[in-house]
Amino acid sequence: MADSPRSLLVLGLGNLLCADDGLGVHAVESIHQRFEVPGNARVLDGGTLGLSLLSCFEGADDVILVDAIAAEAPSGTLVRLEGDEVAPAVRNRLSCHQIGVADLLDALVLLGSYPERVILLGLVPESLELDTNLSPAVARNLPNLVGRVVEEATRLGCEFQARESLRPDGSAPAYTRCFGPAPRGM
Repeated sequence: MADSPRSLLVLGLGNLLCADDGLGVHAVESIHQRFEVPGNARVLDGGTLGLSLLSCFEGADDVILVDAIAAEAPSGTLVRLEGDEVAPAVRNRLSCHQIGVADLLDALVLLGSYPERVILLGLVPESLELDTNLSPAVARNLPNLVGRVVEEATRLGCEFQARESLRPDGSAPAYTRCFGPAPRGM
């Protein structure tokens, strides 16, 4: 019997009300609009749910977390961390939701459910102020981040296929939030 394919979770994190902090959520929305997600992958909007996201990790061999990442680099710079580099990065408090991400990773360890591979991909933020728009530097590099997430997924055995077009009515497909459907019109 052939080995079953590895399971991938791509989890976008952040607060859409705090400018670049919402980067992960914008990224997963873009992935759903631009790509068909393969059957062995889930691409979810985790927002700021912290420990409430534990069930989303169930059955995931590999995880790609997508978030704004504090780093000593210009705004909009792509950052990739893996393995032991991830936990310290989310403990280095960039925003209030990252405390929840650190707790989430700790809980996965305590439960013996920590995925085999955890990768953190993101961009260095320019602004975390109250604003529903990404800063220009981060918005400009969002497509590069989405491309890198898809490249990482491919490397992990999940082939995302580019969508041929939008739906016949011109709308993009809805994306999945961890708890509940996307709001109407998305």
